[in-house]
Amino acid sequence: MAERQLITSIERRLGVRGDRFARGRGEDAAVVRARAVAVTSLDTVVEGVHFHRYTHSASDIGHKALGSALSDLAAMGADPGEAYVGLALPRALSGAFAHELVEGMEELAAACDTTIAGGDVVEAGRVSVSVSVTGWADAEEELAYRDGARAGDIVGLTGPLGASGAGLLLLGGAEAAVPAAVREGLLRRHRRPCPLLATGRALAGAGVTAMIDLSDGLASDAAHLTDMSGVALSVALAAVPVAEGVEAVALAAGRDPLEIAVGAGEDYELLFTAPAGAREAIAAAAGEVWWIGRVAEGTGLALEDERGEAVVLSGFEHL
Repeated sequence: MAERQLITSIERRLGVRGDRFARGRGEDAAVVRARAVAVTSLDTVVEGVHFHRYTHSASDIGHKALGSALSDLAAMGADPGEAYVGLALPRALSGAFAHELVEGMEELAAACDTTIAGGDVVEAGRVSVSVSVTGWADAEEELAYRDGARAGDIVGLTGPLGASGAGLLLLGGAEAAVPAAVREGLLRRHRRPCPLLATGRALAGAGVTAMIDLSDGLASDAAHLTDMSGVALSVALAAVPVAEGVEAVALAAGRDPLEIAVGAGEDYELLFTAPAGAREAIAAAAGEVWWIGRVAEGTGLALEDERGEAVVLSGFEHL
């Protein structure tokens, strides 16, 4: 399909949410009515690194690309807004595959009150999708950052970990005796991450002091909080919730279940710190949370077993 024809057919598949989007599709740039504070992030997924076409449908790829980008807005506690998409793909995939990818992205955009406001299409040797997202807030103070954790804070987590990593092991051929519904849940968690936008906004409003989404795994992402805040953070591994089915899948693949839960990444749960006295307010605002650690004076991240001894685990690193 020719470039102009493909772009036009993509534009017809996209909706508009809210009243911010003024003009853009068919123009050189999008025109968006702004609020006081814009919150912008960019994320890229690449074939052979984040997905394979034999394990992910085109719709899965579109969902994954937008979901991982929107998760950055969730980690800041921002309201969703607009997305801008750079799609690179082989010429042979410029028809039905491209349409299915965009439709998967648009389905998530509709669920997340996001408008895909513009983008670009180029030819490439393999599929790559870059998504820039812009969220909004009325004041900088409404947002959560990575540098606010203080000694005496406690460490919270929004949900169980390891599901995406276990899903990846299943896609890689692991044969585990888990119920079909559990298996499908693990596969979906890997293929179609769910950005916790409403939860992120609720946590920011309830007084968390620092927050990050778990894209590269707790072992890597928690270290970002310690570095940015200039504090020491300890996590009690026995308190970390592990998703159903992760243990069975990890053992079937000859892997340590804790390694998968803490290090595999792409769970996109939110990790945060908060004053110890804010437990009830945070639970009331965000629902069920797990308290897994504490913040102290010092530097660095400590992952501790039941005896309080350090355990060495690492998360995903791109380079």
